[in-house]
Amino acid sequence: MNDGVKPQLITDTPKFATISADEANAKTLVTEGNVTVESIVDEGFGERLGLYDEKDFVFVESGSKSGDGVQVDAGYIDVTSAPDYALKKLRGKQLGIVFQDPESSLNDRMTVGEIVREPLDVHSWGTKRERRERVRELLETVGLRPEHYFRYPHQFSGGQRQRIGIARALALEPDFLVLDEPVSALDVSVQAKILNLLEDLQTEFGLTYLFIAHDLSVVKHICDRVAVMYLGHIMEIGDTEELFEAPANPYTHSLLSAIPEPDPNAEKDRVTLRGTPPSPRDPPAGCPFSTRCPAKIRPEAYRGMDDEAWERIEVFREVIRERTRADRSFSDRVREFLGKETRFSDIAEITDELFGDVQDKLPDDARQHIREASSYVDAGNDNQARNYLFEEFGSVCDKEKPRHHSVTDLRTSFCHRHIDEFEDSQSVFKRL
Repeated sequence: MNDGVKPQLITDTPKFATISADEANAKTLVTEGNVTVESIVDEGFGERLGLYDEKDFVFVESGSKSGDGVQVDAGYIDVTSAPDYALKKLRGKQLGIVFQDPESSLNDRMTVGEIVREPLDVHSWGTKRERRERVRELLETVGLRPEHYFRYPHQFSGGQRQRIGIARALALEPDFLVLDEPVSALDVSVQAKILNLLEDLQTEFGLTYLFIAHDLSVVKHICDRVAVMYLGHIMEIGDTEELFEAPANPYTHSLLSAIPEPDPNAEKDRVTLRGTPPSPRDPPAGCPFSTRCPAKIRPEAYRGMDDEAWERIEVFREVIRERTRADRSFSDRVREFLGKETRFSDIAEITDELFGDVQDKLPDDARQHIREASSYVDAGNDNQARNYLFEEFGSVCDKEKPRHHSVTDLRTSFCHRHIDEFEDSQSVFKRL
């Protein structure tokens, strides 16, 4: 994984217990004798040993050689690089998914029975009679009735449709379920019923959930551990109660400050982020949150600058970034050719609006850099202006990817603020 977080075991029970030597890319190693996987790891193959040809999708953490095969006692599977034949075995038997939209995730041309039975048919589970009986059991398990077997999805409410989706995901008794915003499309009262059902099923079947959601109250209610993501990166991961009580990452802090309070008279310090998220096609070179972070580390030369003046510089950089992302239309190009005003020719107005009332708070070199960048924009070189500002005002947050720092034994945060030489983010937010 490229996010720096060590993968957790899906289950302690090895479902891929014996791997034959013919399927291992380390064939010469595992056939040399009674060698344990630990010794192979110790001899320089790193923490992970990839098996199954060059695909490297099964990673062994502990195990041993047994006869002609390798016995895996503990490990994990990287499903993103698994070949098709392995994915078919994984889907349903070990992994299941419940989709966000209960309307589009069910085929309206199939009966409920056919929908729930489909995974059983694909994997040739039991006889046809046993499959029908299994489907009726599943319908009853998720709170539906056996007679719903022959009905079609359009005859059910949104909550009932989602129950059908859950029954389908449970058909082959997987260990791990991905729940992709399973309640976001449902009414609040129905959400509570589905969440209670998911908790009951987890207890009954010993399931592990990957619960994807934007509703923080739902996350806090159902999750044991939380991973907070921004622009495709895990910014913070740890115990739910600990993370909600004392967020360590600036993005987590900003996110939790947006949770509404039921008491209208309650005072709360809401963190309002500037600008918009960067384009995933053009992400920041350093920390993904650097373009909007209220606790961003400044370059050493500007750490003594007035806070308001520095904020204006960051807004100016965001304006230039947005200009480089915006496409010039044909009419814009024609107007530029004719020397007429366009929506891209207002840089003087922008600088006056941003810096007019803080000129006395800007150091001389900062004012010079802003004028230089503005001249590049006037000449139509928005990218050159962006790069110039990056070099002059960019800090470690802009230029270097952070790493996951341990906050506690079970929590990590993706932020430069955890380096000893910098002030921690919680102290920064107290000053804001």
